[in-house]
Amino acid sequence: MTTDDVLDEFRAAGALREGHFVLSSGLHSGVFLQKNLVFMHADRTERLCKALAAKIKAAVGEVDVVVSPAVGGIIPGYETARHLGVPSLYVEREGGVFKLRRGFHLEPGAKVAMVEDIVTTGLSSRECIAAIRAAGGDVVCAACIVDRSGGRADVGAQLVALASLDVPAYPADALPPELAAIPTEDPGSRRLAG
Repeated sequence: MTTDDVLDEFRAAGALREGHFVLSSGLHSGVFLQKNLVFMHADRTERLCKALAAKIKAAVGEVDVVVSPAVGGIIPGYETARHLGVPSLYVEREGGVFKLRRGFHLEPGAKVAMVEDIVTTGLSSRECIAAIRAAGGDVVCAACIVDRSGGRADVGAQLVALASLDVPAYPADALPPELAAIPTEDPGSRRLAG
């Protein structure tokens, strides 16, 4: 599956949006990938995650388990794990820090593929990987459906991206004039009150 194929899935679901968006990272962008509009369709999600599973196997071989960050990574993590034939776990924030909860645990040295939805800065991936390592897992790769950074994000492990884009994102105090002229939307969830 190529980057164009992945973007076609987003377009067909009405999930490739243009405007002025505040991303989960706090950065601003003229492009937003509304992944939940893709993930609400099992057939689209299956195609994307089956291709991601194949890419993970080609890059690192067999893994023992998939771990994803809640909430955005749960669906692609589960579906990718299904195609890898391994369990799917997720980490949640507890006291502001990602941890395995709900009875989840890792066997010491388990080979883990950390699976995300979209990577922009790599912060969620790094935090998830830290939790996996603290729980005794060996992170063999960080994988995502879309890498918005064009390969520049530091995720803390080998990055396996189904699609890679180079979509500019800006701090609020450094917006280009054409983006600053558009009203902002904040469609993400990281800043919602818990």
